[in-house]
Amino acid sequence: MRIALAQINSVVGDLAGNAERMYDIYNQALGRNVDVLVFPELAICGYPPEDLLHKQYFLADARRVVENLAGRCTKMTIVAGFAEGSRGRCYNSAAVIRDGKISRIYRKALLPNYGIFDEQRYFDRGKLPMVINLHNISTAITICRDIWDSDWLSNFLKNSAKISMVINISASPFHIGKMQQRQSVIRSCATELDCAVCYCNLVGGADELVFDGRSLFADSKGNIVLKAKAFEEDMFIADITKSGSAELHIKAEQPMSPQPRDSIDEVYQALVLGTKDYIQKNNFKKVLLGLSGGIDSSVAAAIAAAAIGPENVIGITMPSKFNSPQTRADAEKLANNLKIEFLTIPIDLVLGQFDKALSDVQEWNNQGIAYENLQARIRGNILMSLSNQLSALVLTSGNKSETAVGYTTLYGDTAGGFAVIKDVYKTMVYKLADHINSIAAKQIIPQTVLSREPSAELRANQKDTDSLACYDLLDEILTGYIEQDKSAEQLIGQHLPSDVVLKVIQMVDRNEYKRRQSPPGVRITPKAFGKDRRLPITNRYSHYTDTKSPQSDL
Repeated sequence: MRIALAQINSVVGDLAGNAERMYDIYNQALGRNVDVLVFPELAICGYPPEDLLHKQYFLADARRVVENLAGRCTKMTIVAGFAEGSRGRCYNSAAVIRDGKISRIYRKALLPNYGIFDEQRYFDRGKLPMVINLHNISTAITICRDIWDSDWLSNFLKNSAKISMVINISASPFHIGKMQQRQSVIRSCATELDCAVCYCNLVGGADELVFDGRSLFADSKGNIVLKAKAFEEDMFIADITKSGSAELHIKAEQPMSPQPRDSIDEVYQALVLGTKDYIQKNNFKKVLLGLSGGIDSSVAAAIAAAAIGPENVIGITMPSKFNSPQTRADAEKLANNLKIEFLTIPIDLVLGQFDKALSDVQEWNNQGIAYENLQARIRGNILMSLSNQLSALVLTSGNKSETAVGYTTLYGDTAGGFAVIKDVYKTMVYKLADHINSIAAKQIIPQTVLSREPSAELRANQKDTDSLACYDLLDEILTGYIEQDKSAEQLIGQHLPSDVVLKVIQMVDRNEYKRRQSPPGVRITPKAFGKDRRLPITNRYSHYTDTKSPQSDL
C-alpha cells in the first residue's frame, strides 16, 4: 500500500478554498500512484473554528463541501477531518472517502479542554472506535488527542480486530518542546498497541496559534521512520508492506526532511509563519511598524521582512528630544540592512502642542509618567493614521516580559493589529537577534543594538532597569509565576530575592487589564497570555501581602 500524509495550511472558514487545495493535492497524489491519502484534523474548515461551530448552517456547508470533494476524488481512499453536524449535535470527525462518496465517519472520542483547547464547549464525544481494512492492513482511525493516552486507546479498541496500523489526523499547535512530547506520545502508542502509526498534522497560522506540521511515520517499535517538513506544507509518501508475521515494513519514498536545528530556530520559524499567515489570511499586503533603534523593534522588523518580503514592510522612526543620535542611526541602519522602506516623522512639535494644550489642567506637568506615555500615544496615533492611509497592518513589538508586568502604554506601543513577539521573553529576543544575524551570515541587526542597555527613551537617561529588574532575573520569575504557576513562596524558595519576586508578581497581577486590550500575537510557549491564561480583570485575590497602593501606570 502506498500512503501519503498531506499536511496542508487550511484557512479557518474557507471551506471551498480548503477543499480546492485538497483536490489539487489529490491530483498530485494520483500522479505518484498513491492508494491512501490522509489530511489533517478539521482540514476542511480549519482549526480552531470556535463559535462558527454553533452555526448549524456552517456545519451543513461543511458537510456539503466534503460530499462534493468526495464526488471528485474517486480513485483512492482519503481520510480527511471536518466538523460534522448531526441531529443538533456537533462532532470533530474524520471522513473516510471511497468510490466518490463518504463511506464511513469516525468521531473524536477524547476532547481536550484545557489551555487553548475548548473542545468540550463545541463537540460531542464520539463513542465508537473505527477499524477499517486498507489493502489488507487493519487500520484504526483516530483524531489527535485519541492517541495521547495509549492505555485508554488500547482499551477503546479492545473489542476491535487486531490492528496493524493507526492513522491519526491532528491539529496540534506548536510551542517550545511540543515536538518532543508528540514523538514520545507516538512511540508510546506504537509500542503499546504493537502497530505502526501514521500521524498527519496541520501546518500554518491561525490567529495566535501556529501549527508546525512535522507529520511522521513510526514503526511498531516506536522508531520514527519519516518526518515531514517543519512549518511548511508537505506531502510525503511511504510504501507499507506486510510480512508473514503481520509486521508492517515502512519504506519512505524520500529522505527525512530537514528539521529546525535548535529551539531558537524553531521559534524563529514559528514567528515567521505565524506573522505571514496572520497578515495574508486577513488580506493585508503591507505592514508598518515603529523602529526605535532598539532590540525588540529590530527583531520584529526582521521577522516581518522574512514573512512577507522586505518590499512590503515600512519602518517608521518617530524621534523626540529624548532619542539619542545612536538609536536614530541604528533604526535607519537596520532598515537599510533589511532593505525595507524607511520614514522619519519627528514628534517634538506635536508633543509640544499636546503639552501646551494640557498645561491648562492645573495638575498637568511634563516631568512624570503621563508625559512619557503621551509620547508613546502620539507615536501610536501616527502609526494608526498611516495604517488607514496606506491600508497597511500595524505590527507592535512588545515582548512577553514587558507585557507581563505592564511596561507598556495603552493606546501607545500597544496600538496595532498584531504583536509579533508578544509571547517571547526579552532574554529570548536577544537570542533571536543573534539567530537572525547567523542566518544572514552578516550583521542585519547592528551590534550597537545588541550591546546597548535597553531603554524606552521617554525621558533623559532612562533605562529599563529604572523600573524593572534585570531581564535575566525578571524572566526567571515570570517563567515560574506565569508558566509554572509557582507561588511567591516557591519562587523565593529558589533563592530569588523576595522583594523583587513580590514586586514582579504585583505588577503581573495588576496589569491584566492591559493585556486584555493588547493585540493578538504568535504563541510559542506552553502558556501564552490569552486563551492559555484567563484571569479576571477585576480581581482582588493575592497570596502575598500588598500594603502599598501602586501608582497608576496607564
